[in-house]
Formats: sequence, structure tokens, C-alpha cells
Amino acid sequence: MRHFLLLAASCVTLAACGLDGAEETDRTDTAAARPAAPDQGYETYGEDNYADAMASNDAAYGKGDAMAADAGAIRDSEERPVMQAQVVLDRIGFGPGVIDGKMGMSTENALLGFQEANGLDTTGALDEPTKAALAEWEQIPATRVVTIPASWGKTDYRSIPEDPAEQAEMERLGYRSLDERLAERFHTTVAVLKELNPGGQPAGAAQGKGPNPQPTPTPDIARPDGEEPSYFQVGQQIRVPNIGADAIKPGSIDDSNWQRTLASLGVGSQQTEVDRIVVSKAGSTLRAYQGDKLVALFTVSSGSSEFPLPLGEWKILGEAYNPPYSYDPEVLGKGSGETYKLPAGPNSPVGVVWIDLSKEHYGIHGTPEPDTIGRAQSSGCVRLTNWDAARLAQMVSQSTQVIFEA
Repeated sequence: MRHFLLLAASCVTLAACGLDGAEETDRTDTAAARPAAPDQGYETYGEDNYADAMASNDAAYGKGDAMAADAGAIRDSEERPVMQAQVVLDRIGFGPGVIDGKMGMSTENALLGFQEANGLDTTGALDEPTKAALAEWEQIPATRVVTIPASWGKTDYRSIPEDPAEQAEMERLGYRSLDERLAERFHTTVAVLKELNPGGQPAGAAQGKGPNPQPTPTPDIARPDGEEPSYFQVGQQIRVPNIGADAIKPGSIDDSNWQRTLASLGVGSQQTEVDRIVVSKAGSTLRAYQGDKLVALFTVSSGSSEFPLPLGEWKILGEAYNPPYSYDPEVLGKGSGETYKLPAGPNSPVGVVWIDLSKEHYGIHGTPEPDTIGRAQSSGCVRLTNWDAARLAQMVSQSTQVIFEA
């Protein structure tokens, strides 16, 4: 196991960004059919995989006997070729950003990265040569059906006020709803999840004969804050994008809180180590290399006219997992005002992780708004979706070279 400096949040001074420190077959896996793991604070996939109970059973794909064992599996109601490409690209390190079944900038970037890594013409399109190169993964369907774990109904979902002073009074900047948490778990949006589950039933379920008891889900969580209740409920079977590469090897993550974060984000513990990352301002991409070989690519937001990306070569000093955030309006270009220390959480302005750089006040981090990546500017730093930032954090080390280019 690599030893890597984990910065205590209280030790990090990062003022510029405000941080303190084959067949479309669905399989509904049942936890009862797998050996139980020691208590990790959430339902795990099994004793040899500490991902959550909704993790992908990647080993079963392409094996007819395993697929046949899924009696009563619900076939998807339609083919989803773009989403299938997105889930494959996401699994192999070329992040398409939010998985929505549509071509867009992040998906084009992912395709460009995959094409470059495989010696193809870099078109950014899902063209025939690219489809042929992706054929190795054609047995992976675009979607699968999962059951929402019971523990997800025990989480305290709360709305988040816009006022930093009110945010500072909260214990955690967590998820606002079960729906939001599900969307981030499967690298998508609430709108896409609703499209995949019309009337609260997985797409492909016979009308009136779906696996869920109500044709429309009832709220499972009381919302004393007055916000809309979650559309989905615990125990419900829902269709989701078939993201994978989410296995967590027992004993591979020393920090139990960080392990829970990875499980909740659908990010596995086995990631490719890289020795160089290159952030392109013009391309809105972060490329990761082993030697001269491109092994991963993510779409990012980087800098703005007021806080430009600091071009040059930098070093990684360390990482802070689930860090608090120091809101300083003067540093953020909002004039003078009170400074507040905001609590940690996926809805923190820096998301779930901060990768600290040798350029003072600059780092690479997550975001509470994944659908804005590559579209909205940042306060000088480099932002990724929470799941891509969490994945990247396991790929880099203090020996990784960081290059920012125009």
C-alpha cells in the first residue's frame, strides 16, 4: 500500500479557493446471497468487497450462468448506446462527467482521451473505429436495477441555506435529499433517474406489475425544513446507469470516513497510479499519464478572468479528505465581509477532497454542482465532479508532477 501524506484540515491554508485545511439484461443483486462483511457503517456488497450494496457485479458480465441466475430480471425498455459508451468510459478512467445518455462536451472529451490512448483518430465522436475499440466492453449494459439500502433512509437530509453565516451553523453540508445522493452515487442527475424510472418503476417493468408496491413512490423521509420530499424511497428497486469499477478492497482504505465517502460515490479503491497530470485551460481537461501513456482524462473547470489558472509546473503537497471550507468574501473577490468556517460534506464549495499544490492557495478539488463542470469558471482552482476528484486523489502522490497549460 502506498504511504501518502494526508493533511489534517486544520493544517491546510488554501485561501484562494477558501479551504481550511452483450445483452441489455438487468441484475438486481441481493445482499442476502452474499457473505456479510464486518460492520462498516453501511450495507456492504460482501465480505470481500466493501463497496455498498448497490455496487456492480462486474465479474458476472459475459458469463451466461451468472446472468441466467438472475430470475425475474427486468430488461430495459430501450437501447441506450450513448449511455452505454458513457458507463464504459467512466469505468476505464475517461470520465464523461454526468452520465445522461447524451453527447456533450464532457463525453466528447472522454472520447477524445480514449481515442488518443488507443491510437485512433481523435474525432470526439462515437464513430465506427471507436465503437470497434469499445467492443471489448459491449457485454456491459447501459443500466442495471438496484435496491436502495435501508440505511439511506436514516441519513439526515437537510436543505442548505444560501447565506454562509447560516451554513456555518450546520454540522455538515451533506446531501439535501435521498434523490440527490442517488444521483451522485450513479454519476448522473435526478432528472435522468426519473427518466429511467417512469412512475417510480424501472423502465421495462410491465405496466402495473413493477417490483415496487406503489405505482408512484411515497416519501420515505419527513422534511421539516419544508423542502420537497424525495421521489425515491428506501427498499425501492430502481434503474440506474451501470457504473462500475466501484469495488473497495478490504483493508485498502485506512480512513473509515473516506471509505464511506468512496462507497457513497461509487468509486473503487483500485486506481491506476500516475506520475504526471496536465490541466489544459483551453481544453477544460485534466489528463493523467504513466510515462508517455495517457491513462485517464477528466473534464474540469479551471480559473477565471479574475482568478486565472496559474500556468507552470507544480508539486502535490498532500490531500485533505472531506475538508472544511473557509469562506472569505475578500479572497473570493466579493468585497469585504465576515469570514466563516463552513463544515465538510459533498455540498461543500470544494466537495469531498482537496489536493494541495505547491502554488500557494491553489489546489484541485470536487464540487457540489457536477453539471457545471467545464461550463462554469472557478476561483482559480481546478474543479472536478466529486466522483472524479475522489478517483484522482487515489491516482496521484507527492511524486506526481502537475502541469497547468493554456
